[in-house]
Amino acid sequence: MGVALLLSAVEGSTLGALSWMLEPLFDEVFSSRSTAALVWVGFGILGLFLLRATTSVLNRWLLTQVNQGTAAAMQKELLAHLLTLDGAFFQKNPPGTLIERVQGDTAAAQGATTLVITGFGRDAVSLVGLFVVAMNIDWRWTLAALVGAPLLLVPAAVLQRYIRKKSVLSRVQAGLRATRLDEIFHGIQQVKLTRTEAYQRDHFGQIVDRIARAEVKSAVGRATMPALVDVVTGIGFFAVLMLGGREVVEGERTTGEFMAFFTAMALTFQPIRRLSDLAGYRQIALASLERIYGLLDAEPAAQLRPAASAARPDRLPPAIAFNDVQFGYGDGPVLNGLTFTAEAGRVTALVGASGAGKSTVFHLLTGLADPSAGEILIGGAPVGAMTLDDQRRLFAAVSQDTLLFDETLRENLVLGRTGIAPEALEAALRDANVAEFLSRLPQGLETPAGPRGSSLSGGQRQRVAIARALLADAPVLLLDEATSALDAASEQAVTEALARAQEGRTTLVIAHRLATVRDAHRIIVMDQGRAVEQGTHEALLAQGGLYAKLHALQFRDG
Repeated sequence: MGVALLLSAVEGSTLGALSWMLEPLFDEVFSSRSTAALVWVGFGILGLFLLRATTSVLNRWLLTQVNQGTAAAMQKELLAHLLTLDGAFFQKNPPGTLIERVQGDTAAAQGATTLVITGFGRDAVSLVGLFVVAMNIDWRWTLAALVGAPLLLVPAAVLQRYIRKKSVLSRVQAGLRATRLDEIFHGIQQVKLTRTEAYQRDHFGQIVDRIARAEVKSAVGRATMPALVDVVTGIGFFAVLMLGGREVVEGERTTGEFMAFFTAMALTFQPIRRLSDLAGYRQIALASLERIYGLLDAEPAAQLRPAASAARPDRLPPAIAFNDVQFGYGDGPVLNGLTFTAEAGRVTALVGASGAGKSTVFHLLTGLADPSAGEILIGGAPVGAMTLDDQRRLFAAVSQDTLLFDETLRENLVLGRTGIAPEALEAALRDANVAEFLSRLPQGLETPAGPRGSSLSGGQRQRVAIARALLADAPVLLLDEATSALDAASEQAVTEALARAQEGRTTLVIAHRLATVRDAHRIIVMDQGRAVEQGTHEALLAQGGLYAKLHALQFRDG
């Protein structure tokens, strides 16, 4: 940036030197008809243009490096920070909006460096040099050229606020546009099945129309500043022509002096226009930078964890205990004094109606949220005394909505981990029943999974997720409706894989279909954030309580 600023200053200074060279060109070459002066003046002007061309190319190269490096650094820093935020933040900010903040706002802000360096390095230096030349010729002419400048002060302040306002509106609407596209493309099957193509098209059209109107108004505001500069410059030229032209006609000044002065004033025209335009683009960059800083200032709602000397489970696989745990998302309690124990190395199932708090248990266990009261122990160690990394290292999860990235199956399995032995990978593929369909894929493990795993069936995606959990080799396995969306054949294959994955691990299962958890060692029945019943399948049926009622509802046809 420093070198680019220096090059911009050199490039800008050539304009002042060029206007200064016109005085000897007219007075010593044309008026005196000196061929010797013609040579050195000609080479001087040629040298100025060569210097200007060289510095311009080097400056553009350096500024592009600075801009791209700055944008890349901002995007990497934003993503790294966003990955530290908790689930509550992502519930309030949809993916499309965050994508636009990371991509669109950084792109809009990355030009700020170029604006500063070219504006204050090249154009400001050009103006200083040109005004020095003008003042050296005649200070009265220079003041006459600036007679209309005070007229710019109030309009400039008003226009900058207007441009900033429209730029913020445009960035907000751009976030809504990205969110709408994300929802349409991810839900394209539902859009087609519900025949809502026209509705989605019209809704999207309203958003882009608002963006277009905001951009047009912002462009008009930016164009108005140079237009006002044109008017002021015209007033100045007229004043100089009336004052200086009369002195040249009367013989008080030479033609060379007037042409040098007039050229200096003419060459200020473009730098002033660019600087006035810079004020508008500066507002656009500041509007985006405000939004970027807003993201960087966001902090996770979860409590800070210790970084060293953290607690560890006393044994693996660990027992898990919830002691009078309470938690809420802000609109009311979700867990209300939840107490239960999941025995080490055994399968514990959580059942209950939707909204009973089952998924929240998983969120608290994995550090996606912290309880507002009560205590959670993993292997006798309180989770609040663990680092998040150590806490999450204890768990491997398989859910109904398996997340696969648009990468190869191998990359989806290892997730950037190195040092995984080929034997361990083969064992995970075999135990998760992935090997059964892997041989039928055209590229084996190098087969692309497609966006969100779309090139695989639901059962295949689940088995890949199980293999990934096996490779993680975590002592606790979390299963969230892992077989609920599968057909009978796929469910059988996945169930067999899950049974092998549970061996030697503490397993917690969330299930709505009670048939999938009847063999669990303990079933926790949850209702309104509490554990209202605990026991085996047979014992809970014999009690005739809530579990028996849920069972009767699901199996009443039988």
